[in-house]
Amino acid sequence: MALILPKKYRQKITPETTEVAIKSIKQYFQKAISEALNLRRVTAPLFVMSGTGLNDDLNGVERAVSFPVKAMGDRKAEVVHSLAKWKRVKLGAYDIAPHYGLYTDMNAIRADEDLDNLHSMYVDQWDWEQTINREDRNLAYLKATVEKIYDALKATEKMVYDQFTHITPRLPEKITFIHSEELLKEYPNLTREERENEAAKKYGAIFLIGIGNPLSNGEPHDGRAPDYDDWSSKNEEGYYGLNGDIILWDSVLGRAFEVSSMGIRVDEDALDRQLKIRNCEERKELNFHKRLLAGELPYSIGGGIGQSRLCMFLLQKAHIGEVQASIWPDEQIKRCKEAGIELL
Repeated sequence: MALILPKKYRQKITPETTEVAIKSIKQYFQKAISEALNLRRVTAPLFVMSGTGLNDDLNGVERAVSFPVKAMGDRKAEVVHSLAKWKRVKLGAYDIAPHYGLYTDMNAIRADEDLDNLHSMYVDQWDWEQTINREDRNLAYLKATVEKIYDALKATEKMVYDQFTHITPRLPEKITFIHSEELLKEYPNLTREERENEAAKKYGAIFLIGIGNPLSNGEPHDGRAPDYDDWSSKNEEGYYGLNGDIILWDSVLGRAFEVSSMGIRVDEDALDRQLKIRNCEERKELNFHKRLLAGELPYSIGGGIGQSRLCMFLLQKAHIGEVQASIWPDEQIKRCKEAGIELL
């Protein structure tokens, strides 16, 4: 994604007021989603030990920031990319009942990110996970969960409007569900990003189902690690995938805006299948994978919701650097300033 500099951009609120609004959004939304999904807050690690299989490897090519731990004989630890698998282990450790779960503040460093309006090296999100029964591993449960999250998004948007009445709500009443294969069939000559843009602009808010499994053109809509989301099981609609992304239409940038990635997690069969598909069956020897394949971890659904991204969208900002403190290339800082975009 190239840097987008909207013409005649003007901040809706000053940087000082933005800080107050960020606090309000974070406090309101985490309360709303915890009540909607029966989640309780837990403390999360900033780093985990290498070689345990706990860290999220994203698309399998991003390098984790790592360092030796002197007190542990220089064993290597690495900063988390996300807590996708760690949360599932915690569900089991706390013996959390079905339809209840946990959430936490996840902070990560992704040094390999291409920095632009939506992507920062500093990633902050609400990571959440909910225990489910085996019979809940279906598309209907996934959609019902998405609708609860979307209702929390809308309620938070209304809260922002109540405080700042010139920031008018943009979200549609309902979120639209579309499978990535359906989107490919509708726009066969467009790229993945272009297909998302068309759908988000048309509906305002979509949940794009099926991220990771190859589509009819032989390519996945986007990459997903093989060991947390279930993207290879066939769902009730005959397509592959029990996961997806919440994508909104951002009128400030004029493009699709992903705010969450989530899904029903792999069971034993899906994990075995997906490790084979991605040619990484050696992971079966890692502690996390051994426990999952042995049936020692609960079935679950979970995901991440970007904190800075949500604030950026609801406050109608043009750059994520307007709602979080990070570092940016000098040229990007210069171009943003010239366009009226003040990075924190």
